[in-house]
Amino acid sequence: MTDTPQPISTNVPQFLKSFNVTNDDLTPSRIKIEVLAGLTVALALVPEAVAFAFVAGVHPLVGLYAAFLVGLITALFGGRPGMISGATGALAVVMVSLVAKHGVEYLFATVVLMGILQILAGVFKLGKFIRLVPHPVMLGFVNGLAIVIFLAQLTQFKTPVENGEHVWMTGFPLIAMLALVALTMALIWGVPKVTKAIPAPLAGIAIVAGLVIAFDIPVPRVGDLASIQGGFPLFHIPTVPLNLETLEIIIPYAIILAAIGLIESLLTLNLVGEITGRKGGASQECLAQGVANTVTGFFGGMGGCAMIGQSMINVKSGGRTRLSGFTAAIFLLLFILVASPLIEQIPLAALVGVMFMVVIGTFAWNSLRILRKIPKTDAAVMLLVTVVTVATDLAIAVVVGVIVSALAYAWTNATRIRARSHITPEGAKVYEIEGPLFFGSTDGFTEIFRPQDDPSLVIVDFLNSRVADQSALQAIEALAEKYEAEGKQIQLRHLSRDCHQLMKHAGQLIVDSDDDPDYEIAVDYSVRTGILSGGH
Repeated sequence: MTDTPQPISTNVPQFLKSFNVTNDDLTPSRIKIEVLAGLTVALALVPEAVAFAFVAGVHPLVGLYAAFLVGLITALFGGRPGMISGATGALAVVMVSLVAKHGVEYLFATVVLMGILQILAGVFKLGKFIRLVPHPVMLGFVNGLAIVIFLAQLTQFKTPVENGEHVWMTGFPLIAMLALVALTMALIWGVPKVTKAIPAPLAGIAIVAGLVIAFDIPVPRVGDLASIQGGFPLFHIPTVPLNLETLEIIIPYAIILAAIGLIESLLTLNLVGEITGRKGGASQECLAQGVANTVTGFFGGMGGCAMIGQSMINVKSGGRTRLSGFTAAIFLLLFILVASPLIEQIPLAALVGVMFMVVIGTFAWNSLRILRKIPKTDAAVMLLVTVVTVATDLAIAVVVGVIVSALAYAWTNATRIRARSHITPEGAKVYEIEGPLFFGSTDGFTEIFRPQDDPSLVIVDFLNSRVADQSALQAIEALAEKYEAEGKQIQLRHLSRDCHQLMKHAGQLIVDSDDDPDYEIAVDYSVRTGILSGGH
């Protein structure tokens, strides 16, 4: 008898094979952890979905249906087990003007088109470009998102007044709210020290809700936001005119929503992957998000994407497989269909306490410690992304961070171009170029040479450099023309294989040199009249 686990097909129910777990994972205790994690996530999803529906200007059920459908489909087919998706604030703020100007039916049509665009992104494997996001941008994204989640919870400390405005709580309601939030946070911190049989966030919600209901403590509850009672989402083709005018209206919104949804989802995928130790799945996540939003648009949902807050709740509660996300979606549907009276009694303070613990766990506190130790550019990018995330939205912040990082990288490399020179016994001058030659360093490259003062033969050695783009080729050609005008000869040596191909594609004459090492392609450009001109 060996200790090798049996194949999953021997004693695992067929419908559970899709959850990407091994046979040893599907023990009764593991299934219990996954289901309870899903229940915890579902409870936290309710006020979030309702709040985001209000932000977008649609009925709360439109947000809840999106949370159910997007969460269900991405849980089953997404690129990262353990991730939670649903209606999000980043998408809701974009939808506001569309709903206000054209109505909810145009929103549904936009969500369908948004999903199609995301499917195309998955088909063409565009998700791989998320690897271009530098680590300082990721840290800024995480920190900014933690602040956004924190600020979003502060609205629960306001109460409505007669004119429709909201004012801050005072007196006993505020004291009770703060006390219950603190109690929930204390329970989430302390329960794991006593038992791990139940996820700490779920224990905190259950205990605080029990106290509020038993003693009828007058604090805001889920039902104060809106009733979540409803039926099963029904198939519904958006009732919009099928013409070019409609397409002109919805396509700008669809492109923006698709981009925001994928950026937030792929960044969340990377973050969850770092915690769970799993990588990859970007293209699969694009496809899953696209299918989920396309389906949601046809079932009266507002669309959605990955939710980092709920994903953190799931992971911290022990959710590691697709089962937790699947059960979260199913529980959410059950809340809508049969359990709304009970769920509406849950105090918002308990859910705020859970989200505050998510904020504490999400914020990259070590980034504050290393802020003075990392390069100033990285520190500036991290702070910039954090500020832009809070001030605008996540997608804009990430794009800004990537652009600034790229420009900083280009500037740094532009200053690295330099050369060492010496005269050979034959009287030729050799320039040994160091650093990449690309659009940012062409000026520095040109300033290295002195055509008027150099001897009749000049050798430019690229052993420690690279020719990266068309700007670099143009700089070489311009240099050749200067030496030609002086009646002098220039040779290029030790260009790497890809540089060799770049110049070959540019139509420039290539002459292999016998003195190059075997591991490089020898490239000599004997520059005489017209040699570096295309087509010769």
